[in-house]
Amino acid sequence: MSEAVDCLVVGAGPAGLTASIYLARFRLSLRIVDAGRSRAALIPRTHNHSGYPGGIAGTELLRLMREQAAEFGAIVTDGLVETLTREDDLFEALVGEERIRARSVLLATGVVNNRPRIAPEIHDLALQRGLLRYCPICDGYEVTDKRVGVIGTESHGYNEAVFIRMYTRDVTLISPDAEHALSEEERQRLFDLGISTVDGPCAPLRIDGQEIVVATPEGALRFDSVYPALGSVIRSELALDLGAEASRDGCLVVDDHQRTSIPGLYAAGDVAKGLDQISHAMGEAGVAATTIRNDLAKKRALVR
Repeated sequence: MSEAVDCLVVGAGPAGLTASIYLARFRLSLRIVDAGRSRAALIPRTHNHSGYPGGIAGTELLRLMREQAAEFGAIVTDGLVETLTREDDLFEALVGEERIRARSVLLATGVVNNRPRIAPEIHDLALQRGLLRYCPICDGYEVTDKRVGVIGTESHGYNEAVFIRMYTRDVTLISPDAEHALSEEERQRLFDLGISTVDGPCAPLRIDGQEIVVATPEGALRFDSVYPALGSVIRSELALDLGAEASRDGCLVVDDHQRTSIPGLYAAGDVAKGLDQISHAMGEAGVAATTIRNDLAKKRALVR
């Protein structure tokens, strides 16, 4: 069996790659394994990430980060970590037929957005053209004064519709499945803000020219952009199987230094409880990598 590395990084999105750059520059031995589904790759162009006037495509940002990590010997292995176990002070990850042993593990596995009903090829095209968007914090500015639909209900859909209302007066909240599940207070607040509510169910979304169309029992509704507010799936299973503490929705609970409740296991980015933003994920990654280095140094377990 191969020698244990200082750190296994699971996930090569903004958090995983930032941490890997730090870890490599700390001269730690590491492996990076990525399943190839970073949400950052779905961003047509981010304008919130400082240092890129005019914005940068998510795929290009990831490419540049991989290139920078490789400058210090941090190479990404494409693959899926199927299981993660811990015995004594070592972790063991199964990636295909390979077993990777590590003194520490950083989970930067992120989350997966729940999609509305839409054909996969239509989804990707709509996302590329800005007809479909998932993060109003990221790109609400781009829908200023446009017609926006929000697919969702209950508190999640309500909060997203209210948030987007600061960019445009033309907002419609559409229930994905049946009648809206909103409190009277929420309904009144939506009414006061001029936000329309439409009951579902929604038929599969489609593109028509420069518009995205949502078919409802009240007829076909046309928008410049649609935001699904349907929640997400947290990729925290590897940590949960080890008994790590998590929030009700599955986000890993970490301390101020990105340590989970499992010794030697760290988390950064969207998989940890916090703000789902690239800049925040990268900041957490820097903290996590520095903590990993310092914790290993205290154990005198660094490989040289």
